[in-house]
Amino acid sequence: MAVTAPVDDRPRAADVHRVIAPAFDPEFYRAIYTDLPPDMGPLWHYRMAGWQEGRDPAPWFSVEGYLTAHPDIAAAGVEPFWHFLRHGRHEGRDIVPSRHAAAYFAQVGWTPEPWSLEGFAAARGAADGQRRRRVSAPPLTALERAAVEAEFDSAFYLALNPDVAASGMDPVDHFVRTGWLEDRDPNARFSVLDYLDNNPDVAAANINPFAHYLTAGRAEGRSPRHNLGFRYDVIARLKPVEARIADAVTASARLRVDPPGRLLIALGALGDLHMTLSHDNYVEHSGGLQACVRREAEQFARRGVAHLHIYPAKPWPVVRASGEAGPLGVLLNGRRLGVFAPDAVANALRAATSGAGRRSFAVHSLLGHEPDATADILNAAGLSEGFFWLHDFASLCAGFHLLRNDVEDCAAPPADSAACAVCAYGATRARHVEAHRRLFERLAITVVAPSQTTLEFWRAHGDLPARAAVVLPHARLEAGRPARRSRTPRPFRLAYLGMPTPLKGWPVFRDLAQRFEHDPRYEFLHLGGAPDPSAPAAFHKVVVTADRPRAMQETLDELEADAALIWPLCRETFSFTAYEAAAAGAAVLTGPDSGNVAAFAADPAVGRVLADEQALNAAFDTGEVLALGRARRKAASYTLAYSGMTADLVS
Repeated sequence: MAVTAPVDDRPRAADVHRVIAPAFDPEFYRAIYTDLPPDMGPLWHYRMAGWQEGRDPAPWFSVEGYLTAHPDIAAAGVEPFWHFLRHGRHEGRDIVPSRHAAAYFAQVGWTPEPWSLEGFAAARGAADGQRRRRVSAPPLTALERAAVEAEFDSAFYLALNPDVAASGMDPVDHFVRTGWLEDRDPNARFSVLDYLDNNPDVAAANINPFAHYLTAGRAEGRSPRHNLGFRYDVIARLKPVEARIADAVTASARLRVDPPGRLLIALGALGDLHMTLSHDNYVEHSGGLQACVRREAEQFARRGVAHLHIYPAKPWPVVRASGEAGPLGVLLNGRRLGVFAPDAVANALRAATSGAGRRSFAVHSLLGHEPDATADILNAAGLSEGFFWLHDFASLCAGFHLLRNDVEDCAAPPADSAACAVCAYGATRARHVEAHRRLFERLAITVVAPSQTTLEFWRAHGDLPARAAVVLPHARLEAGRPARRSRTPRPFRLAYLGMPTPLKGWPVFRDLAQRFEHDPRYEFLHLGGAPDPSAPAAFHKVVVTADRPRAMQETLDELEADAALIWPLCRETFSFTAYEAAAAGAAVLTGPDSGNVAAFAADPAVGRVLADEQALNAAFDTGEVLALGRARRKAASYTLAYSGMTADLVS
């Protein structure tokens, strides 16, 4: 009889990563779950949120199937894929394939049998071999091998390639034998793909590009990676809006809609009710907007008001076209009720709200919703007046960050301008804005902006017929105790806060850290949920949760960070990280196109707005930034007082 391992002993994150990385299928995950941002790693997403959303890590493994078959694992809250690989398969626990497996195998053209880790791995390995086959390269000379070893970054390589780390193979050996053939980079400053693309003679010779660069290419003036900057990489990965919609259509077609009667029973008779709409399930996903909806729900709950949340059951990149309403997910007080057709939601609400009660609503995002269906649902609940939050600028453009081709602030020019004509979002902008207009025309909407800067910009660049507009910041600074003061001389500490994505300015921080890595004047810190080894920065895991809403501020304070680089590519309507940095006594460094961050940091007591990335580098080159750090160490720290969101506006 198999001995079942206890499931209340939570594994360390490093062990989870080491165990599941070799068996995880990133190509399957990205092919099936098309809502993943192009710059987010599939494995990272699965570990941070995917498994809790019921997403499957490989065709042969169903998360929901494993948790259903083994309720002790579900009750323990243990990540199921890790448990099966670490314990379950040795205990003889059953697994079932992903319900998406057949569609995926039809797409790639092969089907592994039997449904097992070993059977799948064998078939997948054969397919990978066909897909990645290259002519084997000649072995390195002793001189080339020594050059590679001297500049190879083993920690970087193993962090980016957990399958190599799990295998126990020497990382240099792996890179020399097969790694470069698979486009794996040897350190943060050299790109195998870039070098081969830029040097076709090296590619044609089928020689190790890193070895060539170190022994010949560098002396010849060849670049270790292209000099086009990270924005070029973003544009190269940019997916047309039409293609994103097509992916969403495919994903949505797989949904199974629940019978309307189930929602009627689940809602029952509702008294006092607050309704919210957004682009996703705020319970299963994390982020600033989701945190705002969660806080709003908590505030209404304290008043005894029920909270109903409606979201597109599958993510959708734009507002849905007229007459094309899609299936909706429904949450009541944070509990998932199922997936229903919009008319079923309207009918159920009409029945559930037939009695007396206070009613209100707030639209936090219209993405994925069809305006007329949305108005019908709200009207069914007896609602015609409510609030629309400006968490982003989706009501001005389908490119809700107002970034031309996802890399440059566009300042929302006229829809018929040449600037829109060259942007990936230009063709869908007018339809997207008119969809918002239909909602504003059918309902009496008060626009709520989290900052005065945001409201003024929105008014200047749009003309949606809002009944009124108010400013309600998500948080404010309140005086607290004196800031920590360093008693001994130390380097200036610059921190990056949050996910390492281009949108939030990670490449700017990364390049700065690489450039000044060996400068004794500076130290670089990364505080967030997952590290990125491309930046030589000390990583500190920080995850802001409902239980620890001030985790970022507290960690910044403990580390005595002098400044935080808040350098988003887009206009932020509000920035929690900027306020968290200021609350901890760290200066906020930002650029001029960062929206409310720039307005916030323009106050000398808060930080500094630099003209561009060149000016940022110059401030570190000359040491000008050091004075800012010394000033901040003497400043007082603050506490953050969070707003109750729409609850503060409803009596």
